[in-house]
Amino acid sequence: MTDTSAYTPPKVWTWETESGGTFASINRPIAGPTHDKDLPVGKHPLQLYSLATPNGVKVTVLLEELLALGIKEAEYDAWLIKIGDGDQFGSGFVGANPNSKIPALVDHSFAEPQRVFESGAILLHLAERFGKFMSTDPAARAETLSWLFWQMGSAPYLGGGFGHFYAYAPEKFEYPINRFSMEAKRQLDVLDRQLADHAFIAGDTYTIADIAIWSWYGQLVLGRLYDAAEFLDVESYENVLRWAKAIDARPAVQRGRMVNRTFGEPELQLHERHDADDFDTQTQDKIGDPA
Repeated sequence: MTDTSAYTPPKVWTWETESGGTFASINRPIAGPTHDKDLPVGKHPLQLYSLATPNGVKVTVLLEELLALGIKEAEYDAWLIKIGDGDQFGSGFVGANPNSKIPALVDHSFAEPQRVFESGAILLHLAERFGKFMSTDPAARAETLSWLFWQMGSAPYLGGGFGHFYAYAPEKFEYPINRFSMEAKRQLDVLDRQLADHAFIAGDTYTIADIAIWSWYGQLVLGRLYDAAEFLDVESYENVLRWAKAIDARPAVQRGRMVNRTFGEPELQLHERHDADDFDTQTQDKIGDPA
């Protein structure tokens, strides 16, 4: 149905009422903390504060991939941030990420703990620190970074654009749904053309670009985002589907998806993670033991 209502923007916008929709209670036009709350600190140098949204999944997948390679220094504590409850506006979290978005990482490996926020920055920090999933070859590195930043720039149109108006907005209007569906499909076509000639996003090697992009677009075509797989005709993106399924089969990816997850199948939820043995025996039998 076409929205035929007229709206004239005011001369100066003011925040008078909630905008409605699924996340209306946590949306506000100002930054900063709303309450005092320190962040917990566990026993490992890497302290992650997150939730298993696509942006959160990026980081836990990379950490589990690093651990699967036998890099013990990548052990981490993952603390649950309940964004629906406003945990991201606590003073401790705002100190770790002034943008109040998950995920946030605090790396205690340094003399002074180093905060790292924005999921792409966290992936790059960890890849460079451990020398994995990022080539040192200048050309390959540039290609990986290009696709990593493609994801960072493109996903807001998928999530805040398509996902919001198709799945979360209080009312459905034709114009925004059409506008962002077109963009979502264009982005899938970009990926499908790239993957027609490459096993992975940046070439023949699995990198942080794959992890970042899979967490959004891979899960989309696998039917895990916005209940929109049929609507977007994801089956037509055969190369993206092939790639998404291959990454989904990796045990480290399956473990990473579980961490800080509070929704979906109970057996695939691990609200907090502090050691590899936090994954229960039943789940290990299903997805494979960590290295």
